[in-house]
Amino acid sequence: MKDQNPGVMRLVLRVLQGVLIGVGAVLPGISGGVLCVVFGIYKPVMELLSNPLRNFKTHVPKLLPVIVGMGVGFLGVAKILAFFLETYPDPSVCLFIGLIVGMLPSLFREAGEQGRPKGSWVSMGVAFVFILALLISLNLFSVSIAPNFGWYLFCGFCLALSVIAPGMSFSTLLMPLGLYTPFVDGLGNLNFSVIVPAGIGAVVTVICLAKAVDALFDRFYPYAFHAIIGIVIAATIMIVPFGSFAVSLGAAAVNIVCLAVGVIAALALDKFNSSVEKE
Repeated sequence: MKDQNPGVMRLVLRVLQGVLIGVGAVLPGISGGVLCVVFGIYKPVMELLSNPLRNFKTHVPKLLPVIVGMGVGFLGVAKILAFFLETYPDPSVCLFIGLIVGMLPSLFREAGEQGRPKGSWVSMGVAFVFILALLISLNLFSVSIAPNFGWYLFCGFCLALSVIAPGMSFSTLLMPLGLYTPFVDGLGNLNFSVIVPAGIGAVVTVICLAKAVDALFDRFYPYAFHAIIGIVIAATIMIVPFGSFAVSLGAAAVNIVCLAVGVIAALALDKFNSSVEKE
């Protein structure tokens, strides 16, 4: 019986890690890929996604508890998020911005694991300017996006990218484009008109990009990771509800409290992640 205890604890830990990764995949600003790195399972996940036929027997038994936990965390949180985004949009967005800001120190720490050559700062700056210009242009030209099959394919692409590219939160581009709320709402309510195209987009992305992204981070880790940070910062600036701060003193106070709570929650999660023993 004593020999079973470590195995049971390891199983529970793997499921808990999966839940946190699933939560991180759906919460704005928190990357499922980064949590995979933190928990020490990013490499086996990428090996499985890059070559599932060769690695199925060796990797799936180890990762199955994590996969189950991811499903529970992802779908469970999606429904809750959909409610708050529809009922309290501005405070919810401020909470998410706080989460993003609170995760930036850990993102910078992960980005610098292999050093910070001068080119990494250039890649971050270029990515920041490009994404900021793109999103400002969309706002200036009043480009409205109506969620449909094609755009939900794009949502699936972003979701898969948030796992295979550490630091990339799938909400980064979806929130400024107005796609995050309907996408999360569809997932939370198990709407198959959302789930099916998103699933197709995610699978196609993994098949087409898993090996390429894995190779990119292997060869150009600091440049790729700093570019992702630039994207995250630019997209975050674009979702700040500046107008809601001027509505009333009470509304501004609620937004500030939500920002602070988000930052504290993200820092607490980072501290917990750091305390988890990697295999």
